[in-house]
Amino acid sequence: MTLDVDFTNQAFFRDPTVTIERLRSAGPLVETRFPIVGRVWITTTYQAAAEVMKDSKTFTMRSDGGALAGLRWWMPALLKSVANNMLTMDEPDHTRLRGIVDEAFRRRAILDMEPRVRAIADRLADELFSDGSPADAVERYARILPLSVICELLGLPLADRPRFIAWANSVAQLNGAFGFLRMLWSLSKMRRYIEARLQHARREGGEGLIADLVQVEAEGGRISAGEMVSMVFLLLGAGSETTTHLISGSILELVSNPALRDWLEQDWSRTGIAVEELLRFVSPVQFSKPRLVRHETELAGVRLKKGDRVMVMVAAANMDAGANEHPERLDLARKPNRHLSFGTGIHFCLGHQLARIEAICALQALFQRWPQLRLAVEPSAIRWRNRPGLRSIEKLPLAAA
Repeated sequence: MTLDVDFTNQAFFRDPTVTIERLRSAGPLVETRFPIVGRVWITTTYQAAAEVMKDSKTFTMRSDGGALAGLRWWMPALLKSVANNMLTMDEPDHTRLRGIVDEAFRRRAILDMEPRVRAIADRLADELFSDGSPADAVERYARILPLSVICELLGLPLADRPRFIAWANSVAQLNGAFGFLRMLWSLSKMRRYIEARLQHARREGGEGLIADLVQVEAEGGRISAGEMVSMVFLLLGAGSETTTHLISGSILELVSNPALRDWLEQDWSRTGIAVEELLRFVSPVQFSKPRLVRHETELAGVRLKKGDRVMVMVAAANMDAGANEHPERLDLARKPNRHLSFGTGIHFCLGHQLARIEAICALQALFQRWPQLRLAVEPSAIRWRNRPGLRSIEKLPLAAA
């Protein structure tokens, strides 16, 4: 039986646990319909989710003909080319591309970026109310911080960063037909810009991850020009969009729960363990990309046919009592913490270290600068973007006191 669930309504985004419990009561693997993807099996437990993510031989990102499992025939060629990246590839292409970007990341020494990330966070926190109060913490803080960091990581010239950030904002704000056309326009601009930066790096070298990728390419890394562009798009999306939602969701939880914020303020060294719990509880990435069943198999007691679609419900895995006791509680001191917010298996998130650093710096800088920060509207007025698969707050109006 196909279960009818709306994964885009405000009730689901506000409190996913109600829907998760309904799904899990139907079994560890449930058939439903998902926007754009269509009919799909979704996992509702930690164990089933981990099994799908780890078994890339059975659960593939591509059809036998190489088509992506989550793309539809009517989607524009630009979207398809951007989506043709490491995250949507199986072996051996995944290992080939992962090796190239792993080498580039090692050259960047991500952990050494923490002082610079904190400096950006401090500046943005200082400027939060420069245009008055209340201020939208999504637009003025949670979105700008990761985008600023990824611009720095990529090595974009300072003069180019404002327009690049504007393009990225346009891509993120996908609402309706007009928003879709605006997104395609911005994607086209970004693609041409990235192609130009790659060409510049091939001619002139330079600093940043784009130059490092070009250097790895020159040293014999097997990567096509199109794959290079898609790689930079992937780093941009995975390195900014999801971190934005983690930061904004974490801010909302802390301003809504003063006792938790007080606990953090007593010892800011606790922020690292708190971010792990916020990753689990907020679950900014609610679903994985769709996978296709490569051959007839059994998952969680359900017989699947070749060609069936499967999606991991990350939010359900993170709320599974079989993995974490009392998962409905936001326990900032939770340890151990078994969450799948960065995935597992071959597609484990490449930027997990940077995301953690950004979240830690963002929360420390904001609440140290504005210790009396509060919601400027009633909690019921907070709305989430109508984007299935992501839990992204639309606006988060804050006041300083």
